[in-house]
Amino acid sequence: MYFFYFDESGSRDPSAGTADKPKDHLYVLACVGFFERQWRPFEGAISNIKEELADNLPRRKQGPFTLADCEVKSNWLRNAKERAERSPFLNALTPGDRERLVATYFDQLGPRKMVVMASVIDKRHLQPYVTGEILHKKAYEFLLERIQHYMHEYHPKHQAIIVMDDTSKQLNRAVAMKHAFFQRSGNQNLQFPQIVEYPFFAASELSNGVQLADLLAYNVYRAFKTEDLTYPYFDMLLPLFYRRQRGTALDGLKVWPDPSPLIAMAKAHWDAKKKALPKEGR
Repeated sequence: MYFFYFDESGSRDPSAGTADKPKDHLYVLACVGFFERQWRPFEGAISNIKEELADNLPRRKQGPFTLADCEVKSNWLRNAKERAERSPFLNALTPGDRERLVATYFDQLGPRKMVVMASVIDKRHLQPYVTGEILHKKAYEFLLERIQHYMHEYHPKHQAIIVMDDTSKQLNRAVAMKHAFFQRSGNQNLQFPQIVEYPFFAASELSNGVQLADLLAYNVYRAFKTEDLTYPYFDMLLPLFYRRQRGTALDGLKVWPDPSPLIAMAKAHWDAKKKALPKEGR
């Protein structure tokens, strides 16, 4: 069994606004996957550092904190006001401790043999009929396609389970119905026999995998929002994106819709990046 943890960055509002009143023009849905036997060492590494940091805080008259209090979200890390209001644990840590905690998440990517995939939606080029529901459905469909291709090519004897943040009953039901539709009917490109029946919804504060997906989704969002794909936290992810065994394209990264200039930007950056990779990393 392979676990694929999902999270998003940016708004599902399909409007990019106007020239006078622009809105956030990007939406990113990202996932990170790994084999079931890698779960315990991954979970141990993250939980251990959280417990270590939490155990030290009472000496500074902060806490006590349980593991459920030690959730990591990219927004709380970046926004001091949000951090102060929403995360007493992260707010109590020193900047150095927060950096060390985040580094521990990223340090798991290589040793745990993780694979990364992401859908990037450029709202500036969406058709008028696209709603927030359609936007999310397309992003989700693109990732399911990539997971199925990855599993079929690299792990044909295994299945994949989707794990997502437990947000609300209404949103969970909408995602489950989308998932069930693809499972029953496939799409115009393929069927999804290696993805299990329904996604599993987990409370993000209890899922280090969902928290890692949140960090990765923001890194992709940040790079494309600023149109700076040399952003270090994104650049380091590129070799971890799914790629076919035969081929040079970055198959795990989907930018949509087709008129978006971000597609050419991503391709140019990857073409330059892969030349610097060792042969076994291509």
